[in-house]
Amino acid sequence: MDKEHNKNETSDSIKDEKETIQKPEKLDKEKSEEQVEENNPEERILKLEDKLSRTFAEMENQRRRFEREKEDAYEYGGFTFAKEALSLIDNLERSKQILLNDDKLKNTEALKKTIEHFNIINKDLIAIFSKNNIKPIESLNKKLDPNFHQAMIEIEDDQKEAGVIIQEIQKGFTMKDRLLRPALVGVSKKTNSEIKKGEENKEKLGNK
Repeated sequence: MDKEHNKNETSDSIKDEKETIQKPEKLDKEKSEEQVEENNPEERILKLEDKLSRTFAEMENQRRRFEREKEDAYEYGGFTFAKEALSLIDNLERSKQILLNDDKLKNTEALKKTIEHFNIINKDLIAIFSKNNIKPIESLNKKLDPNFHQAMIEIEDDQKEAGVIIQEIQKGFTMKDRLLRPALVGVSKKTNSEIKKGEENKEKLGNK
């Protein structure tokens, strides 16, 4: 038993000695490789060039991002102000409708002149907006486009194709390629009788 124990201890000590001998050799080899790389000017130059090219690429990306942000700030800096300015047109239109719906003022010269003034002011505001790339969205008789229109109501109309805008509740506007606000609209839909006719026609075609 003691012999075996001594034998194991001897083998372990030999193993440890081998590892101790091998480790310095391995370290010396790694150090020598590093020294070769350090002493090789071409390798060092290549590494430096790679590092520099990466740094320049990152700098260029940052410059481009800065330029884009600067352009956006310049082009759309008045975006919030423009949205708030639209309330002028809204208030003008509301006032106009109130006057037009007033029975006491109907068919009077005073109403006619006031509405003319309202229309002139509205036209001037639209012209000012247009100079600043703020333009009204075309809505009436157009197909509903969810990117620019928001349907508020459906109106039965068999003379129009379903989904056509037949009423503009509130005008929408864009600023360059951005939506300031969607147009609030009413769209056409077929009456029940027309829907039924369409279904019957489909059935007839299917039976042929």
